[in-house]
Order: sequence, then C-alpha cells, then structure tokens
Amino acid sequence: MADQNSLEHKLKTLESLKAQVVALEKELANGQVPPDWSPAKFYGTYYATVGFVLGGFAAMVSLLFNVIGSTVAGKHSLEIIRVYLTFPLGARALPLGTQNADSAFVISDGTILALGCCLYIGTGMVLGSLFHCVISRFAGDKSLAARLVWGSLLGAVVWFVNYYLILSWLQPAMFGGNWITNNEYLPWWVALATHLVFGWSMAVMAPFGAYVPYRRPTEA
Repeated sequence: MADQNSLEHKLKTLESLKAQVVALEKELANGQVPPDWSPAKFYGTYYATVGFVLGGFAAMVSLLFNVIGSTVAGKHSLEIIRVYLTFPLGARALPLGTQNADSAFVISDGTILALGCCLYIGTGMVLGSLFHCVISRFAGDKSLAARLVWGSLLGAVVWFVNYYLILSWLQPAMFGGNWITNNEYLPWWVALATHLVFGWSMAVMAPFGAYVPYRRPTEA
C-alpha cells in the first residue's frame, strides 16, 4: 500500500512538473523578442523618402550657386527663378523684382519670387527621390568619385529631358513662348551647371541617407 501511494505521489508530481514546463514555455514564447528586421533587397521606399528630404538641401545648394553666379555676372540674384516662373506666368515673370511701379500682379514681386524659390526647392525634393535611389542603388557602397559620376550623369540626363524633350515644346504650346530654353534668357550651360551642382550635392550627401539596420545594444 505504501508503494502504491508513493507511485501515485510521484505521478502527480510528474504531472505538476509537466504543467509547469508548459506554462514556462508559453511565457518564454510570449516574451520572446522578435529578431531585427532587415530588407531582403534594395529598400526603395526608404531611399525615395530620404531622397525627398536630401533633394531639398541639394536644391538650396544649387539655388545658392545660381544666386552667387547671377550676382557676379551683374544680373538679378534670382534670375533663374524669374526664368522658371515664366512657365506658369509667361513673359510677365521676367521683370519681377525690378521695382516697377506698374506691376502686373496684385501681390508683390517679392512674394512671387519667394513662392518661386519654394517651387524650385519643391521640384528639387521630387527629383531628389530619383537621384538618391539611383545613386544609392548603383554607387552607394563605392567611392565619392563614383557617386559624383552618377550624379553628373543623372543631372545631365534630367537637364536634357526637361529642357529639350519636354519644355522646348510644352511651354510654347501653353504660353506662347520658350523663355526657359531660350539662351537669351537662360544660357544652356547655366541650366546644365545647375543640374550638375544638384547631382553633385546628392552624391556627396548620399552616405547620410544610407539605410543602416537597427541593432539592439544587447546583441554581440
């Protein structure tokens, strides 16, 4: 009888231990920290988003380049903005900022030029997504020289497509003039240099927008 009671006691103890093991396994499974996530391939969404931000800074650099260049050449500091504003405003944008008493607009010329600068930077932000994705995809782990080559190629391609494949016929069709592509108002080499400076700026800033997977401090 004593042996029988001892056996039952052992079986009950075993069942209790098994139940504790199951409970502990559930607790460990619920409290287990998931592994760090990392993309299986090129993280295009991340690079496009970061490029959108970096593109704004690159646009500011290229705008500053034009402001300094125009001032040195004896032209209006925001000459490139006036020329770009001919797309929505036509020839009326050319005399902006000349302190003309007979302004063609209800709001001041300074406000229009400020809005033009914002439009310029916004355009750079959109292009920044494209530039950053391409540079990071094909030259992200390469030297600065390689990134500058890609930035130059992208800048030249975007300049050629925008000016000679789109604006050369779109602006005359919509506004009756081709002020942007006319060398009298904006020499082709100035427009090309602007795009190159933008591309170089994106190439220099590319490492700051590289994706680095998060690693917890407890990991080796």
